[in-house]
Amino acid sequence: MEQWDSKTPGVLRLPSGRLVRGRGLRNGLPPGQTPTFGVYLLGKKPDPVSWDARWIHWPDFRLPSDRAGTRTILAEALDRLDRDRVEFACGGGNGRTGTALACLAILDGVPADEAVAFVRANYDRHAVETPWQKRYVRNY
Repeated sequence: MEQWDSKTPGVLRLPSGRLVRGRGLRNGLPPGQTPTFGVYLLGKKPDPVSWDARWIHWPDFRLPSDRAGTRTILAEALDRLDRDRVEFACGGGNGRTGTALACLAILDGVPADEAVAFVRANYDRHAVETPWQKRYVRNY
């Protein structure tokens, strides 16, 4: 299966070289490749999509409601990066998406105390918006 084009906006290259896309759902589905697996970080259940997807109950500016379930879904997403086009998305694509991408980066080998800086440098400088999101990443 064809992976993400590394030049696609929102695509983050992890230390292993694997690619994952982050985006804001309010911006709509961008043109080009579509995901084959999505993780949606929202306070309410998202609309159905035509690809395999997981929903993490995660209210805006907060933390995920089910921390153990979130870890399971992030591990699944990491495992699927080699065979799927994986995307993470929330409303704006920064706070919750950035936090989840930072946790995914930790699972891929980025030290926890460097994960927020890694995602801000390689995905979006506004990623991980709140102090409690930063603390969540540091303690992941």
